[in-house]
Amino acid sequence: MSDTPTRVVPVEVLGQHFPIRSDLDDAYVRRLADFVNDRIREAAVATPSSDSLRVAVLAALNIADEYFRARDAGRAWPRLVAERSEMIERLLDDAIAQLAPGAPPGEPPGGADDR
Repeated sequence: MSDTPTRVVPVEVLGQHFPIRSDLDDAYVRRLADFVNDRIREAAVATPSSDSLRVAVLAALNIADEYFRARDAGRAWPRLVAERSEMIERLLDDAIAQLAPGAPPGEPPGGADDR
């Protein structure tokens, strides 16, 4: 449980007022509401309809799509780092091999006796 007291943050989305109970920073909650409001307005422009529920659902789907893409990109990051590390290791092995012709890749110049 958070030590931060829960407050009510008043926000407005599509002209509707919502009291949001949260322990998050007020400005942050307002930024979230502004973001949602902007996305709903974008969906309304893209799909003219008088049905506000339909527009809100389309906006929610767009936000979910952004979230999933960001989440999936975050999951791919460790794999990309591992691949890049392996590539750098191969480049270093090749560079070392060029410094000591005849030495097997991964062995320092001068041979194994220098270790």
